[in-house]
Amino acid sequence: MDSCAQALPPGRKSNIMSLLRFTLLFLSVAAVSFGETAIVEEIIAKVSGEIILRSQLENALAELRREVEADQETTPEQKQELLERREKNILSDLIDERLLVEKGDELGVNVEADVLRQRDALMKRAEITDIEEFERWVNQQTGMPIEDLMDRMRQQFMTQAVIGQQVSSRITVSREEIQQYYDEHKDDYVRSEGVRLAEILISNESATTEEALAEVEKKAREVHGRVARGERFDEMARRFSDSEVSKEQGGDIGIFRRGALRKEIEDEVFAANPGYITELMPVARGWLILKVNGRYSEGQAELEEVSEEIRNILVAPRYQPAIREFLASLREDSYIEIRPGYVDSNAVAGKDTSWSDPAKLAPVTTTRDELLNKKKKKKLLWLIPLGGGGDKDSSEEPEAIALPTLQR
Repeated sequence: MDSCAQALPPGRKSNIMSLLRFTLLFLSVAAVSFGETAIVEEIIAKVSGEIILRSQLENALAELRREVEADQETTPEQKQELLERREKNILSDLIDERLLVEKGDELGVNVEADVLRQRDALMKRAEITDIEEFERWVNQQTGMPIEDLMDRMRQQFMTQAVIGQQVSSRITVSREEIQQYYDEHKDDYVRSEGVRLAEILISNESATTEEALAEVEKKAREVHGRVARGERFDEMARRFSDSEVSKEQGGDIGIFRRGALRKEIEDEVFAANPGYITELMPVARGWLILKVNGRYSEGQAELEEVSEEIRNILVAPRYQPAIREFLASLREDSYIEIRPGYVDSNAVAGKDTSWSDPAKLAPVTTTRDELLNKKKKKKLLWLIPLGGGGDKDSSEEPEAIALPTLQR
């Protein structure tokens, strides 16, 4: 809804720009790590058949330092304390990501649409419209093929999706808890006049020709016509909206107070009754339809109006422990080995992660070229027909946004 809001709460904004900033940061770091192909790599951990390399650990450390240094709101002492606290968890974070991606594969999570949207957003940021030109640009900037960048984005989105499905959605807050919190904090819920809105966004971000833009507009007008004629707005949002923030909630984007929306939109929706649907509106990302789902008077907010806000407050302290509990269960069920000299700071007590006898292993060092060749050969095997029939569904190939920073 950032297309019509002057200043929305951070939780309401689309995460595409944060993902884009992460991708650009990844590209800058990757330019160092992938530029040389003769560097000998060291395997420092094995997670269910996958490996973690020393260079990946070093790149993650460099990325963390850049992130902390870029924070203008912390003092040098605070930055140093934050670095010392988070650096010791870097290997653990890499293991977490491997485990979450593996779980996503097991669950059949498909994040290809998210990956393509992020690729398109990155192309737009670089002012590139041709895919082949973009592939050359990525290679020039990083020295790596576009496939590697797409794999990285896929992993980022996968970790986020798995945490959402397996952790966030399972944290429950009872009605009684919400009522008790509301009764104890009523003074916090005296509010100005507000409206609850839902949206359907028909995006034109991937449309690069006049014909494609015309098709997007045609689709937007068809959707608007259907909701205007009485089809359920929430169902149409789930089916047709391109807003990742709101589509799964039936388009709901929450309550807006005066001053939070563009004036022409504010004047329209604050004068309307619940059920009102706006005309089709052109916005920066495409076409937007809004529906007024509720009106709230100035004064003491009713429990219904603030229940979701209270739920988020009550969920917050349970979120990190729930993630750690889930990741611990994944560790219990996974085969993990840690090379001597390295530590998984979130290792499960009693779980044997000792390094295998080196005499029984293949060499623990390799080169970037060897790893790429091995990866390509592995992919080619999928092209060889197998006897007995039965197609493997290759459409559900996963990944994610940056792995949510885990509080320690």
